[in-house]
Amino acid sequence: LCILFSIFAFATCGGYSGQLWVSVDCQLDKASSNLSIGIDFAYPFRLHQVSFEAPLCEGRRRERLFLIGDYTSSAEFFVTIAVFAFLYSFMATIVYIFFQKKYRENNRGPLIDFIGTVVFSFMWLVSSSAWAKALSDIKVATDPDEVQELMSACKVMTNKCGSVQGPRWSGLNTSVVFGFLNFVLWAGNIWFVFKETGWHKGGPARYAGAPPEKQAETFNHQQQPYNQGSFDQSGGYSAQGDQEQVSEYSPVGGPTSYSNQM
Repeated sequence: LCILFSIFAFATCGGYSGQLWVSVDCQLDKASSNLSIGIDFAYPFRLHQVSFEAPLCEGRRRERLFLIGDYTSSAEFFVTIAVFAFLYSFMATIVYIFFQKKYRENNRGPLIDFIGTVVFSFMWLVSSSAWAKALSDIKVATDPDEVQELMSACKVMTNKCGSVQGPRWSGLNTSVVFGFLNFVLWAGNIWFVFKETGWHKGGPARYAGAPPEKQAETFNHQQQPYNQGSFDQSGGYSAQGDQEQVSEYSPVGGPTSYSNQM
């Protein structure tokens, strides 16, 4: 799923090209009018390099104008994160399938995967937010009403300027949506990847009891003084002393010296 969402994100943004149309109707010189001025722009949205020609409504004179703004950094940053996320997801999938034993060796694989997931979650949030702001500015810069204000002929009250067709933003809007969906997806994976690390597995074991062998050894060690049949010296009890006291009596319970006298 991460692979598909990453593809949709950089494809809808990196493959975009748009066009808008405006018109200039010169009332005093109809021959100078141009009712279909097309302006093309595309990724990476260096709008300040996008030029077009507009009539001045003074004979056949024309002026060359440029759009306003450069949004290359935000657009390329977003696409770069999407491409690297796709490559990382693709390589991770290969490791999961074919190198599962190597992945879990020394717990290094899950830790690297956890760190990578956290980093990409953060980068998706930053890049998507930056791209959403840049897209909002691009819409303003390419709005036909804003473009008309750049034309000298449109500042003359006798001339009529209008919008023929505006750009279609469905593709770029979709790219922003997929950007934030990728953030949600990667952020949700943090917990599942964390469960595979030693940080999660080592937590309960830290407070668990000793192994059964260790517990049995400790129990036998504690019972050893009782098996010897004596307490400490202050207690006064001894199994050996008790046996010596019983041997002084005859089997019928009387003293041995009294039996000899009889």
